Amino acid sequence: MALTAALLVGAACTSTPPLAKDQPGPRLPSCTSGVSLLGFSDALDKTMFRASTVGGLSALTYDAVRDVYYALVDNQGASAARFYTLSLPLTSEGLGTPRVLEVTELRDSAGQPFTGTDFDGEGIALLRQGELAIASETEPSLRRFSLDGRFLGDVPVPGRFKVTPAGDALGNAAFEGLTVSPTGLVLTAAMEGPLKTDGQTPDGRYRIRLLRYESHEPDALQLAAQHFYLSEPGQGVAELAAVSDDELLVLERSFAAGLGNTVRLFSVSLSGAADVSSQESLQSATSDQALAKRLLLDLSDCPSSGAQNRAPQKNPLLDNFEGVALGPASPAGQALLLVSDDNFNPTQITRVVALQLGR
Repeated sequence: MALTAALLVGAACTSTPPLAKDQPGPRLPSCTSGVSLLGFSDALDKTMFRASTVGGLSALTYDAVRDVYYALVDNQGASAARFYTLSLPLTSEGLGTPRVLEVTELRDSAGQPFTGTDFDGEGIALLRQGELAIASETEPSLRRFSLDGRFLGDVPVPGRFKVTPAGDALGNAAFEGLTVSPTGLVLTAAMEGPLKTDGQTPDGRYRIRLLRYESHEPDALQLAAQHFYLSEPGQGVAELAAVSDDELLVLERSFAAGLGNTVRLFSVSLSGAADVSSQESLQSATSDQALAKRLLLDLSDCPSSGAQNRAPQKNPLLDNFEGVALGPASPAGQALLLVSDDNFNPTQITRVVALQLGR
C-alpha cells in the first residue's frame, strides 16, 4: 500500500499554566507538500487518573474494534508498569479533547506488577487475537499480555540483543519501536540505536537492526529476519507503525540541549529487504543492504498553530514524540496519531498530535 503524505494534525491546545488548555485554532496551511496541520492537544499533560500520574507515554497502538488507543508508560521509579486506554476523537473539525478511560497494570507470571525497576515500556502493538505485544527496553524483552494486564508469555529475543554485558545492545538504546501489520501476520521490533558491534557511520548515522517476527498461528511468533535500517545523523528510532506486511512508517527523533527535538517521519519499504541475521557486524554492510526510505515529514515544518513550550524548540509544536499509531481511515486518507513522552519532567509536555496520510 503506497502512501502519500497528507497529514491532519488536530488543533486543541491544553496543559497546565503557562500553557492554555483546549483552545481551538483555525484551519491551518500545509506543513509541506500534501501535509496539513489540523490541530493538537495537551489535555493529558500533568494530569492524574485513579491516583496514577499520566505521563511517560512512550508507545501507542489503536484498537479499531473499541475505537480506543492504548498508551504505554515507560518507567516511573517503583510505580507499577501500566498502560492507559485513551479516547482520541477525530472529527471533520480536527482532534477532539483526549480523555483517559482506563489504566491497566502489567503483571508478571506470579501476578505481581512490573515496576520501573524491572520494566521500561517502549513499544506496544495489538495482536490479531486481541492480545498486546509489549517491549521493555530494560533487558530488553518482548512479552504478550492480555488486555487486563495478565502475562501470557515471552516472545523469543536473540541473546545478542540483550543489554551489555549480557549481549551487544547498549543501555537505553535497545527495543524502542514495535508494530504489527494490518494483517496481524508480521510483528516488527526496532532497536533505538546500534548494537555495539554495528556502531555508526563516520557522519553519525546509526546502523540499526529491525527484527521481523511472523505469525501463522495465534500464539506463535517466530523470528523470521533481521533488517538493516540506517538512521539520519545523530537520530535514533523512536517508533514504528506498519502500513502493510512490507511497509513501515519510522519515527526518528533526537534532542540537543538548548535547541530541542528533531522529529522526522519516514516511509520505509521492506519489499525484497536483505536478511542480515547472519552478519556479526553491519560495519561492512553495503548501502544496498539498508532499507529503502523516504522522508514524509519533518514535524518542525508544520505551523505551530499557537502551541507553546516550556523549553527551547525550533518549533514550539515539537516535543519528545515517542508514540505513533495508525488510526481510523476516512475518505481523505489514513489517520496517524503521535504522542509525546514528558519523562515526568515539569519542563516537558504530554502532547497528542493527529496526522492523516492521504491516499
